[in-house]
Amino acid sequence: MKYNNIVIAGGNGYLGKVLARYYRDLAEKVIILSRKPQPADGNVETVLWDGKTEGSWTAVLQGADLLVNLCGKNVNCRYTAKNRKEIIASRVIPSLLLGQVIAGLSNPPKLWITVTSATIYRHAEDHAQDEETGDIGYGFSIDVCKQWEEAFLAVPTPLMTRKVALRMGIVLGRNDSVFPRLLNLVKVGLGGRQGDGEQYISWIHEYDVARCMEWLMRNEVDGVLNCVAPEAVKNATFMKLMRDAYGVPFGLPSPQWLLEIGVLMIGTEMELILKSRWVAPKRLLDAGFNFQFSNARHAIHDILSLRV
Repeated sequence: MKYNNIVIAGGNGYLGKVLARYYRDLAEKVIILSRKPQPADGNVETVLWDGKTEGSWTAVLQGADLLVNLCGKNVNCRYTAKNRKEIIASRVIPSLLLGQVIAGLSNPPKLWITVTSATIYRHAEDHAQDEETGDIGYGFSIDVCKQWEEAFLAVPTPLMTRKVALRMGIVLGRNDSVFPRLLNLVKVGLGGRQGDGEQYISWIHEYDVARCMEWLMRNEVDGVLNCVAPEAVKNATFMKLMRDAYGVPFGLPSPQWLLEIGVLMIGTEMELILKSRWVAPKRLLDAGFNFQFSNARHAIHDILSLRV
């Protein structure tokens, strides 16, 4: 099946590039909405926007089969007052803008997906958090997710535009994000557990992210969905799986006191390392989505086979 335009707002980052590669052979055009110009690459084109105001870019949304919103300042930073304001604004403002534009289109996108975060749930070591029974947590990162989803879900759009908020887990891929950074630690013998290693990691293979979005185009599901693999694993287990797959027999652990020094040096927050994210994709599984990578060991072996 050949799709019409696939539009990716804020698509110049890691996940946007994953989606562009996946959809370029499945769609007439893949259009990236970006603040920075990029040369066309076959049927993958960049259209300029500022994420704040309407402009000529709105024309690309007419008749699109899919709009994916990936906008948002990277949360891998210190939560200063300035960064907090930018993190929230960079998510809420584009969501409201896209909703405003879609409401005025004669032929709006059939499906609008906003990628939010599975970190909206509480620190969980007792049982998995799903969309129906999960407990929303507290703190800044949760407040971001709540405002983000509220802006997306509350903005009025035409009935023909279905809306899905994907609460994304940690996306695993070879080229960027968390995986190559952990792999670098493994390579130099520092790939042991972080903290006590008991915190859960809810992850998803990058290929399953793209497959999930395509599946959603063909299945009438809407609302909030957890986009994570069915098998969450503890940090200590995950690091051992990486060491085993790469052939490194040991990895020095990073106790909490050392991590506290490290996060200050690299400009990030402890929560990003030690929060236990145990999340279950109940609604996706109930609706019949089949993950190609549901097992962490298989996902890690697959990613390591993709030499770049």
